[in-house]
Amino acid sequence: MTTREAYLDFVQRREEAESNPMFKKFWTNQERRYVKPFHIFGNVWYVGDSWVCVHLIETSAGLLLIDAGNIGAAPMLVHAIWSLGFRPDDVKWIILSHGHVDHFGAANFFKRMFGTQIYIGEPDAVTKEQQPELIYLQDAHNLGEDLYPVDHVIRDGDTLHFGDLTIQCRLVPGHTKGCVALFFPVTENERTVRAGYYGGFGFNTLTKAYLREIGDTTYSMRQIYLQSLRSVMDEPVDLFLGNHTDNNHVLEKREKIIAGCGENPFLNSSEWKMFLQAKEQEMLAYIADPANN
Repeated sequence: MTTREAYLDFVQRREEAESNPMFKKFWTNQERRYVKPFHIFGNVWYVGDSWVCVHLIETSAGLLLIDAGNIGAAPMLVHAIWSLGFRPDDVKWIILSHGHVDHFGAANFFKRMFGTQIYIGEPDAVTKEQQPELIYLQDAHNLGEDLYPVDHVIRDGDTLHFGDLTIQCRLVPGHTKGCVALFFPVTENERTVRAGYYGGFGFNTLTKAYLREIGDTTYSMRQIYLQSLRSVMDEPVDLFLGNHTDNNHVLEKREKIIAGCGENPFLNSSEWKMFLQAKEQEMLAYIADPANN
């Protein structure tokens, strides 16, 4: 193949990728989703974009990230960390909420560059090895990327220690088999609250077409999803952290913080349970719809 032919082949593959609306929406010009990072409460900071959440937790032994952004968004994440006055090479650990392509974007970079340790729910570590197509790396059309690295697996009931931070972990399968929920204390000015993080709420992996493709012909994962919601619904949570910005209205709350409008909008002891109850009702309605069965 000549240099000219190689270039034309590249252009053709690029055009084919751009013909996919998902590619144009989620994996090109990601800078348009940049959000100036901000302080949430205590040792918790927001360093994600306007679509995918990433939270930075400061500990006595280094920085922890919950999720690593979308494939292709690593430069934005590094810039966000620098902008807050932190050093990217102080990121010692990343916990991935689940194994989908839009959440492990910078994991390989941090692992290769800084030796960052990567944690993920054990079932998604298995999925990576046995059914890598379910990670959806192919959707990004980025031949330079690879699947997420795994240093540690998280099992239901695990307690993780990162410096002076202790995190209680639960597996909440549904969106993927390895979604994790995280609970940990956050303190600011002698006030301690309990943060809660839920690993994935989307129904896109609960459609009849998807479930049939992976062999779940009875759609059992939908009931597992409901069981997961119910298993942690009554956990006391004062600070609900979402993994996509629409989970807990991150951008609206950011504007309130910037405007200095009274009480911190992220502190709400009823939001966690209300949102999980709402997702439960949405799933029950989804199951009841004949179009979905």
